[in-house]
Amino acid sequence: MSKFAIYQVLTRSYGNSVRHPIPNGDISQGGCGKFNDFTPKALKSIKNFGITHIWYTGIIRHASTTRYANIPKNNISIVKGKAGSPYAITDYYDVHPDLADNIENRMFEFEKLVERTHNEGLNVIIDFIPNHLSREYKSLKKPSNIDDFGAKDNPLLAFNPQNNYYYITNDNLHLPFSSDFIESPAKASGNDIFHSYPKQNDWYETIKLNY
Repeated sequence: MSKFAIYQVLTRSYGNSVRHPIPNGDISQGGCGKFNDFTPKALKSIKNFGITHIWYTGIIRHASTTRYANIPKNNISIVKGKAGSPYAITDYYDVHPDLADNIENRMFEFEKLVERTHNEGLNVIIDFIPNHLSREYKSLKKPSNIDDFGAKDNPLLAFNPQNNYYYITNDNLHLPFSSDFIESPAKASGNDIFHSYPKQNDWYETIKLNY
């Protein structure tokens, strides 16, 4: 069996042309790579290293402080850094707008990236995060017959097989710093924190999913 050689890349970092990003700056100060930065020439050079698969990290739309029309803004209290964690998913059916040159055509731009990658004889991997999501998950692209996570939960029950989340039924969420973000009742954090006081090094920006 032939061996795989996987090239993992944080998509927003590849192609970022800002030479001196401002720490904790916004997208204009820190810059952001785009889908279109992976040109046929760039992909060919990656393949020439003996690579068989490209693992594009940070594709699915996640919580961020970047503001866009027609996309819900996220409370800065539950976003780690201005760009946000690629693992705090806000829509499993969407791709991240920061990575697109034309925000409204972001899915098309991603599809063209996949096409270019395949044309160079490379396979595509993207992260799928099935065990937790953003505290402000809100799908814009889901099929009409699909409910958002938690829409039919009974938050009076700490655990229920039919609930999407685990609830701390006797308390609100208490973030590890001053915050105007309200979550009542609190939900278990993504790294298995089953109480309402996640610490700074916990995955407090995420909610654990009930599987």
